[in-house]
Amino acid sequence: MSLKKAGLFIILILLIDQISKIYIKTHFALGEEVEVFDWFRILFVENEGMAWGTKIPGEYGKLALTLFRLAAIVGIGYWLWDSVRKGGSKILIFSIALIFAGAFGNIIDSVFYGIIFDDSYGHVASFLPESGGYSSLFHGKVVDMLYFPLWKGYLPEWIPFWGGEYFTFFEPVFNIADSAISVGVAMLLVFNKKAFPKEENENK
Repeated sequence: MSLKKAGLFIILILLIDQISKIYIKTHFALGEEVEVFDWFRILFVENEGMAWGTKIPGEYGKLALTLFRLAAIVGIGYWLWDSVRKGGSKILIFSIALIFAGAFGNIIDSVFYGIIFDDSYGHVASFLPESGGYSSLFHGKVVDMLYFPLWKGYLPEWIPFWGGEYFTFFEPVFNIADSAISVGVAMLLVFNKKAFPKEENENK
């Protein structure tokens, strides 16, 4: 896969990701939910930190996380460019492109959403509000909306530690960018031998 094709694919993923996020942000109040199927819902939540809602404590925790993401995207971008330059496998380049697009999509939220939207508490947010955004540059929240509660119920008592507790599978709410990252990483793990054929041959 050429760098041009990888770039077009990244742009496509970014467009789908950002269009979906902007639509949710400008049509849903925070916590609003639409049931599509019993096992799939559109639920608007905002993620202030890393995966699974983990936060870095302290006044500058959010800024540090955003700066780390920016540094990481530079590294991923170089990895993509270097893999194309060295004639890497299509699976490798496709996987890196997915990871890059997903990381870039969430970075856009972290960097810009705080200044281009007002908050969504109890009302639908406005795009470029006259009164200003809900936060400052580099302090935006990531928009999540895809929710798959495949099963809900109480776990059997015989299960260690969690027996008898109410449990939801699958609990996390995520977005298109998260999906791209997860698929890209999964492809590298599942198709490892095809993704890194040269490295494998050199080790023999």
